[in-house]
Amino acid sequence: MKILGIDYGDARTGLSVSDPTGLLAGSPSVLAEWNRDKLLEQLIEYATQNRIEEIVLGCPKNMDGTMGERAQKCMALAEDLRTRTGLPVALWDERRTTVAAHDILRANGKKEKKHRQNVDAVAATLILQGYLDWKRNNPNA
Repeated sequence: MKILGIDYGDARTGLSVSDPTGLLAGSPSVLAEWNRDKLLEQLIEYATQNRIEEIVLGCPKNMDGTMGERAQKCMALAEDLRTRTGLPVALWDERRTTVAAHDILRANGKKEKKHRQNVDAVAATLILQGYLDWKRNNPNA
């Protein structure tokens, strides 16, 4: 089962796709789109072309666990994706994934100026891999 991981952003949205077994996240990429409606169309097209069967969307909760404005935007996008694709869409707590993505890029020698180009794809991969690991450890969930 191929699962699409999404790190939704205002200017760039990171994507990552699992392998067909649903064990590993990979194929990181970024969609550079400011317009939400155009982004939604691109995500639907991407899911169709890549034969995606499930979507996991990062949902940034506040550090105290509450939902802020950004989380509300993610929940609205999740609902639109569910409606338009007919696929199940899971929301995944993505707190600190961007920080972890920057740390990974830094540890691999990427210059800070280059992080903007890659950080969303790395964050999407972290979101997806966290979800895949959770699914593997909670098969009845």
